[in-house]
Amino acid sequence: MDTYRIMYNDDEITIHSPLGIIPLRDVVVFPHMIFPLLIGREFTMRALKEAIDSSKQLFLVAQHVAGDERPGPDDLHHMGVVARILQVMKMPNGTLKVLVEGLVRAEVKKFVKLEEFMSADIVPRADESKKATRDIEALSRSVSELFTDYVRLNRRIPDEVLVTLTSIEDYSQQADTIAAHILQKNDGKQRLLEAVDVFQRFMFLMEILKEEIEILKIEQKIDGTVRESMSRSQREFYLQQQLKAIKDELGQFDEPTAEVDDLYAQLESEDYPEAVVTRAEEEIRKLSKMHPYSAESGVVRSYLEWLLGLPWNKMTTDRTDFSAVKSILDGDHYGLEKAQQRILEHLAVIRLAGKVRGPILCLVGPPGVGKTSVGKSIARALDRKFVRMSLGGVHDEAEIRGHRRTYIGAMPGRIIQGIKRAGSSNPVFLLDEIDKIGADFRGDPAAALLEVLDPEQNNTYSDNYLEVDYDLSNILFITTANNIGSIPPALYDRMEIIRLPGYLDFEKAAIARGYLLPKLVKTIGLNKVQVEFKDDALFEIIRHYTREAGVRELERQMSSILRKAAVEIAEGKRIRKLVITKQKVHKLLGAPKYVSTDLKVSPTVGYAVGLAWTELGGEVLPVEVVLMPGKAKLTLTGSLGDVMRESATAAMSFVRNHALLYGLNADFFEKLDLHIHIPEGAVPKDGPSAGITLLTAIVSALTEIPARIDIAMTGEVTLTGDVLAVGGLNEKLLAAKRLGIKEIIVPDRNRKDIAELSKELKEGLRLHYVKRIDEVLRLALTKSPIVRLKPKLSRQMGNRVR
Repeated sequence: MDTYRIMYNDDEITIHSPLGIIPLRDVVVFPHMIFPLLIGREFTMRALKEAIDSSKQLFLVAQHVAGDERPGPDDLHHMGVVARILQVMKMPNGTLKVLVEGLVRAEVKKFVKLEEFMSADIVPRADESKKATRDIEALSRSVSELFTDYVRLNRRIPDEVLVTLTSIEDYSQQADTIAAHILQKNDGKQRLLEAVDVFQRFMFLMEILKEEIEILKIEQKIDGTVRESMSRSQREFYLQQQLKAIKDELGQFDEPTAEVDDLYAQLESEDYPEAVVTRAEEEIRKLSKMHPYSAESGVVRSYLEWLLGLPWNKMTTDRTDFSAVKSILDGDHYGLEKAQQRILEHLAVIRLAGKVRGPILCLVGPPGVGKTSVGKSIARALDRKFVRMSLGGVHDEAEIRGHRRTYIGAMPGRIIQGIKRAGSSNPVFLLDEIDKIGADFRGDPAAALLEVLDPEQNNTYSDNYLEVDYDLSNILFITTANNIGSIPPALYDRMEIIRLPGYLDFEKAAIARGYLLPKLVKTIGLNKVQVEFKDDALFEIIRHYTREAGVRELERQMSSILRKAAVEIAEGKRIRKLVITKQKVHKLLGAPKYVSTDLKVSPTVGYAVGLAWTELGGEVLPVEVVLMPGKAKLTLTGSLGDVMRESATAAMSFVRNHALLYGLNADFFEKLDLHIHIPEGAVPKDGPSAGITLLTAIVSALTEIPARIDIAMTGEVTLTGDVLAVGGLNEKLLAAKRLGIKEIIVPDRNRKDIAELSKELKEGLRLHYVKRIDEVLRLALTKSPIVRLKPKLSRQMGNRVR
C-alpha cells in the first residue's frame, strides 16, 4: 500500500492507495466540500464497509453514463476526488446515507477489480498555476462578481453561500466552492474538476457563469412576459375561483370579507371624528389585502379594535341639581367642605357657560382620610363614569403614552385604556398617589403627565399607539398625594390643591358611627344583631389602639371586635344586641398599643415641648438639652434629619451671638459641651419647624430657667431671631389637644392658616402669635431670660437688642 502526505486546511494528512471506488451517477464531488451521498448498490456498499474498517477514505469518481448499474473501468472518468467518511446513516428503505468531505483531486494509475468491489491505485494531483498571482487575483474577483449576480438571479441557491465565499482566501478552494454550487450538468463539472491549473479553472468558471447568467435573464424575461399577458381581471378571477373552491372543500365561509364588512358597518353606524374615519378606512383597506392568519393582520385588527372601540363623541350628562350633589357628597363622606365647595363651583360654571374644560384637582392629605373614595363620590355626585389609575411605582413613560405599533404586544397607554373602560369621554379620572411616580432609563412618567394635566394642551392629546389626537379636556382629573414636596414643580403648577386634613377625635367617632359601623355590620353578616359602640369605647380605640390621621386602622380595630362576635354566633351563641364598652374593648383587643407621649409633670430646665407633622398626623415632640464640661462641642441625637440639625445649629448660633442679653459670658461655649436629644430615637425626624423649640430648650439649659410643660410650640427660627411660618398646623394642634395642652405658640405669619381651621379644633385652645424669638422665650419660660444690661454693654450689643 502506498501513502502520500498532503496539506489540507493547514493540517498534514495521509492519503492511502489503493482505495475503494464509489462510482457517482449524477454528481461530481469537489475538494473542500461536504456532500451527502445515497449508496444502494451492493458493490458500493461493500467498498464503503471496507473503507470504514480501514482508512475511512474513498475514491469518488463520476460515471460516463449515469444509468449504468455495474460500471467497469472504461465507464469511469480517470480524475476524481479522495474523500473521507464523516457520517453513515441507515435509511428505512435499506440504503445508506453517507456524509463525505472531499480532500484532494486524484488520478487513477490503474484500476484493480476485486471480487466484491472495485478499487484503484491513485496519485493525488496538487494545484498548478502558470500565471502570476496578480492575474489570478483579478480573475478571482471577476468570477466572484459573476457568481454574486448568478446567486441573485437563481433563487435555488441560498444567499449564505456568498457570505461563506468571502471568508475563503485560498484561490483553489474559492474556485472549487463556486464550481460546487453552479447548477451545471456533470460534463461541465467534470471539466472543472480535471482543471488542475487554478487559472484555467477560473477561466472555465467565467465562461460557464456568463452563459448561465444569460440563460437566467432570458428565463426571467419570459416569465415576466407570460405574467403580463394575463390581464388583472383574469388573474383575480382565477385566484378567487381557486380560493372559493378550497374554502368550499374545507367548509369555511369568507371570513375576511365578512370581517371587513363588519368594520365598515361599525364605522358608518357610529359618530367618529373625521381624522378617525380617514385612519380607520386606510387600515381596513390594508387589512382586506392581508392573509387573515398573518401576524401583520393581527396587529392591524387589534389597532382597529382600539381605534373604533373608544368613545370618541360619547359623553354622559352631568347632574346639575346642587342639592342632590351635596346630598350625595354628604352621604358618602363626613366633612370635606372644601372639596364639596369646589365641585359645586364647577357645576355652577357648567350651568352658566354650557361647557367648561375639566379642572385638575389634587387632593393632598395623610393616608386614610378618604382621598381615593372622594373621587368615587364626586363621580357618583356628577353622574359620571369613574376610572382609577394608580401611579405608585410607575417608572415607564409608555405606561402613560403607550407603545408604538412597531413593538410586539403594543398597547395604548393607561389613560386611553381607562377611557375605553369608562365608555365615555368625560369620566372622573382619578390618578392615585401622584407623588410616588418614579423615573428610570425607560423615561419619566411625570413628564408624560404634563400634557395630560394641562387644560391648554390635553384637547389634542397624542397617544403613541393611536397616532390620532384624543380630546381629554372634558375629563375631570383628580389626583391624590400624601406629600406635595415630591411632586415635580411643573406638574404641581398644573393642579389645583385641595388639602384634606387629618380628622379630630370627635370626627373619627362620628365617621365610625355613621359610616364604618353600618359598612362593617353588612360585610361581616351581623345584620340581625343590633350593634352599638359606646362613645367611651370609640374614643378608647381612637386614642390607644390607633395612631393615624385617617380612619383605616380604626376600621380594622372595629372589624376585629365584630369578627370575634361573629365567631361566637357561628359557635351557636345567641346574640341579639351587641354593646361595645370601654371594658369590652380592653378584653377583645388586649392591652393598648399606643400610649401618650410622656411629658414632665412640672416646669423643667432644658426641656421644651414642640409639635411635629408626620404622614400619620401630628405628634408632640419634647426636646431635651443637657450641659457638660467640654470644649464647644454640639451633639445631636434622636435620628434627626439634615434640616433639623441645621435648625439646632442656627439656634445655637443665635444664643452665642446674644449671650450677653441672656446674662452669659461671651465665651461661655468654649468651656461647655451641649447635648440635644429628641426622644423616640428610632423614629426619623426632620424639618425646620422645631427651631423655636430647640432654641427655647437651649436657653433654658444655659440660664437654668425652667421651661413650661403646659405650652407647646412650633415655628422656624432665623439667625436674626425672626420666627417664620410652618405647615401642618391642623395635625399639630390636634396632637396638642389630644394630650391636653391648651396653650400653643405659633408664628404670626400663620394667622391666615389658623383662620381656615375648623372651630371645633380651635375650641378650648389659646394660641399665641409671635414674630420674634424674644416673645417665644417670655411665653415658654417661667420667667424672662433677658437681663438688664449696663449702658456700656448695651451699646456693645448695638442692633442685636430690640
